[in-house]
Amino acid sequence: MRWKDRRESENVEDQRGRGGLAVGGGIGTVLLVLLVSYLTGGDPSQVLNQLQAAPGQDQPYQPTPEEEELKKLVGVVLADTEDVWTDIFREQGKEYVKPKLVVFSGQVQSACGMASAAMGPFYCPEDQKVYIDLGFYDEMKTKFGAPGDFAQAYVIAHEVGHHVQNLLGFTDKVHSQQGKVSQKDYNKLSVRLELQADFLAGVWANRAQRRLNFLDQEDIAEALNAANAIGDDTLQKKMQGRVVPDSFTHGSSEQRQRWFKKGWDTGDLRQGDTFGARNL
Repeated sequence: MRWKDRRESENVEDQRGRGGLAVGGGIGTVLLVLLVSYLTGGDPSQVLNQLQAAPGQDQPYQPTPEEEELKKLVGVVLADTEDVWTDIFREQGKEYVKPKLVVFSGQVQSACGMASAAMGPFYCPEDQKVYIDLGFYDEMKTKFGAPGDFAQAYVIAHEVGHHVQNLLGFTDKVHSQQGKVSQKDYNKLSVRLELQADFLAGVWANRAQRRLNFLDQEDIAEALNAANAIGDDTLQKKMQGRVVPDSFTHGSSEQRQRWFKKGWDTGDLRQGDTFGARNL
């Protein structure tokens, strides 16, 4: 992915070293994210509330050169999403409200609650911010076998996809069903929301490629590999040795790859109805 020497977003907030409660054993893994999701039904607000903790004292933070490079990449990708979604919303006669992206270390206070880095990257609809501890990218590479700068970009694009869903009303529609439908059915809705975010990440990649011509097929392979590595079935096999589809909250590896690929192939927002009965 050719990203260097391009515009970085002004909407990146650096909160590294603030409230620095350390997380034992590193930043944790997506496995822990899904484990908590299984126990809470996949509602991000519930997961965040279960990770509430008293904030620590601000700590001097000294990022490595590698981490600063990742922060620049995140800023460029966020800028690209701003350009693409501003255009798409304008085509729909709507205004795109740009999200903030918070880079943090260890833990962070969001409007959805206190969150640990063990959560992995997440989007909080209450404050319209994306949160990421950059150490997650090392986890992707070393624990999940999903390296590459476009795999890293896919993570940001997926979380921004949740912001797009929030602006379009999909998030509220799904969350309004909690307590009204069975846990099994709510999990299915959660899966559809996640797959739609994967689709929207693919739409972004398609439209950004038209503007910038910055990707090749190896980059798309990186994103598909990342989608495969963090599919519910793949993670469940690693974590518990068996697959329990009724507890899925993000979708299988095949589903996540397929919906990202559909967005990439079409670049058409109208193709992203994951809530259609026959679309899974």
